[in-house]
Amino acid sequence: MTEISRRKALALGSGMVALAILPMPANASIEQVMEDIKTFTGGAEATESSIIKLEVPEIAENGNTVPLSVSVESPMTADNYVKRVILLAEKNPNPGIATFHFSSRSGVAEASTRMRLATTQNVVAVAELSDGSFHMTKSTVKVTIGGCGG
Repeated sequence: MTEISRRKALALGSGMVALAILPMPANASIEQVMEDIKTFTGGAEATESSIIKLEVPEIAENGNTVPLSVSVESPMTADNYVKRVILLAEKNPNPGIATFHFSSRSGVAEASTRMRLATTQNVVAVAELSDGSFHMTKSTVKVTIGGCGG
């Protein structure tokens, strides 16, 4: 049987406290989401816009199944249509929720799905239009029970 001295016990306890205090990289950072947006846009600026409608509940009682709908106002003609929309969650371990691809033949640029949210956070939608412009919006969802490990 190995005996532990008081000095070793204090050192071990101090190490455990230090680990508990250190921030854990379980959640994506806003910087990671911004980097994902930059990759999606190819470095172009995404402007805040009212043409994107992001419908999420204000309060989600269970983060495991949070409904989400996104739509982008567009005539969806051969010359003017939505090419794709990316959805991101700022504090999920993996921020990417979904990417939807559209064409002028889609008729409307809208999609619905369900997502998991780890905690209360912003959900971000970025749309790429056929003219090369990028538009974005975000909404906050308050999660009362975590869905991604919480």
